[in-house]
Formats: sequence, C-alpha cells, structure tokens
Amino acid sequence: MDFNFTDEQEQFRDALRRYLDNEYRFDARQKIVASEPGVDAKHWSAFAELGLTALPVPSEQGGFDGAAFDMLVVMQELGRALVVEPYWATAVGIEALRLASSSPGNALLERAALGEIRLAVAFHEPHARYDLFDIRTTACAEGDTHALTGEKSIVQHGAQADYWIVPARLDGEIALFVIARDAVNTEIIDYRTIDGQRAATLRFTGTPATPLGTGAATLEHIADYATLLLCAEAIGALDALNLATVDYTKNRQQFGAPIARFQALQHRMVEMLIHAEQARSITYLAAARYASTDADARRQAISAAKARVGQAARFVGQQAVQLHGGMGVTNEVAAAHWFKRLAIIETTLGDVDHHLARFASLSTFADI
Repeated sequence: MDFNFTDEQEQFRDALRRYLDNEYRFDARQKIVASEPGVDAKHWSAFAELGLTALPVPSEQGGFDGAAFDMLVVMQELGRALVVEPYWATAVGIEALRLASSSPGNALLERAALGEIRLAVAFHEPHARYDLFDIRTTACAEGDTHALTGEKSIVQHGAQADYWIVPARLDGEIALFVIARDAVNTEIIDYRTIDGQRAATLRFTGTPATPLGTGAATLEHIADYATLLLCAEAIGALDALNLATVDYTKNRQQFGAPIARFQALQHRMVEMLIHAEQARSITYLAAARYASTDADARRQAISAAKARVGQAARFVGQQAVQLHGGMGVTNEVAAAHWFKRLAIIETTLGDVDHHLARFASLSTFADI
C-alpha cells in the first residue's frame, strides 16, 4: 500500500504551510484565542480562497471531491499551526451533508464550498459521555417541518456555526436534522475550552428543523470521519511538539552543555519520535480503510488509530513538558498549547479505553 502523497497533495500542503507560517504564527494565534469571537473572519476567507472549504465537497456541489487522504494533508498542517478556526467542525458537517444526500443538504454544500457558511455536528449530550446512540433529544413532525427539543453539549464551534447537524429521536429511531443558528426557541452558551478552541451548549425547545435522513449507521459513519480528521490533526501537533522539544534541548544549557547531549534525554526523544511515527502509520491506514464498503473494517481501523494516537498524544505531551521544565506549562510557550490540544483530541469522540473496547467488540476481532 502506497502512503506517499501525490504531487498535487504536496503542492497543496506547501501552499497551506506557507500561508500558516506567514499569517498564522503563534503570536497571531494567541491574539485570536483571546478575542471575543475566538476566530478570525480574515483567515476563514483565506482558507476559502486556498480551496480548503471546497476540498471535501462533492464536485456536483462545486467542490473538489477531496478524499480522506486529501484531508490528512490539511489537518496535519492545521494541527502543526494550532489553528483555532472552525475548519474541523465544518468539514465534519460537510461529510454529514454528503452522506445524507438530501436536497437541503446539497444547497448547503454549495454554500459551504464557497466558504459562505460554517457548520457543526452536535454529537454529544450531557449524560451520554462517548455513547453516540444515547440520544434524548426528540423530534416531532409539525406540518411541513419538525420541532426539536433537547440539549447538546460541547458542540465544537457551535456558536460560530451558521447551521448545525443535530441527531435526535424521531418515533424512537435516530434521525439527522439541520437547524439554522438563528432559529427560534434556541439557546446558545458559548465558551472557550482549555486548548483555545470554542465549544457551545445548545438547548432546543420546539426549535424548527429540516430533516436530512435517518439511521444510526450514518451517524456512526460521520463520527468515524470526525475521529479520522482528529487523528490527522494530532499527527501534525505531535510532529511540531517533537521538533520544538529537540530545538529546546539544543539550546538549554545544564552543567556547561546543551541537555540534548545527555544520552538519557536522547533516548527519551527517540521514544517520542517512535510514538509519533506509529501514530502516523496507523492513521494513514485508517484513511485508506475509511472508504471501505466493509463497515467493520472501517470501524476497526478508525478505533485502532484513535487508540494509538491517544497513547502517543499522552506520552509525547508529558515527555515534552518534562523536557521543557517549568516553561513547558506556560502560556508563552507553544509546547504547552500543543500539549493541551493533544489532551483534548485524546478525549474527543472517545478516549483510548473507549476505542480499545470498541475495537475488541467487533466481530472481526476474533480473527486477528
């Protein structure tokens, strides 16, 4: 299996990296995090001009038909630069609309490709922890539309999204609905998370919603896509954190020499690199399996990747903080922010234990 990127993917990555290196440096990122909206419209417009918003959209709706490997390129660069713009949330929303293949979804896809709207999928409910199917939000038909009642928690960039894709129970079955941000009977509680991102609690009390389709399998498919993109973002953060740690140890003097010369620390940094490379390999495998017609093969690869990435995130993050010393937990040093972002990724859409249990529960596990 060839895991090398194509020339087009390499060119796309280089263009994005140049933009982020020039326009999204750490100090600029910190100003965005500290601002009231927590995101920057200028960068979102730039992402649209670069083609990022159109990349995952089908060509029928004006996009580039970007596959999972194309998205790996983007997410690794965003992870490396600690980007806080709502790209992950919108890309996952685009995948939800694509899988639903409905007329309302097609219209939104066209606007998303142009960068005109931002999306978010409301996966979580306050009581459910990592159980996607423990849904208490309900929908009932009211004429030509539906009304939703319930609460969704930790919706990534929920307050910054123009439309939400919301799972709810309709006659006991799981269904997906689209809700506009300005819909009546909606309460939005926006807040900053510890990694500098934004999340929101959404409360619906008879909120008008447009149906997209039904099916627990579709919801799980969307969550697997979201998990894959998180793994790719983590790879970028791991690479950047490893590089920052090596650079720091080359400059930090102890006993009259750079601490990078100490063999014990060299061994530790090699272990950090091994963790990152293993996480990369299994994430690339998951990207290759994502489009598989065998749902269990997709689930197995995604959960294996999320578990291994979670282990790497914790090990590399903790070792980097120790090697940086007290500086490793200060807001003035980028290493602390990569560590916090990796910690949040590890617990988003299932932690290591959750995905190990999911992996072991699949029917194919006995054949391994």
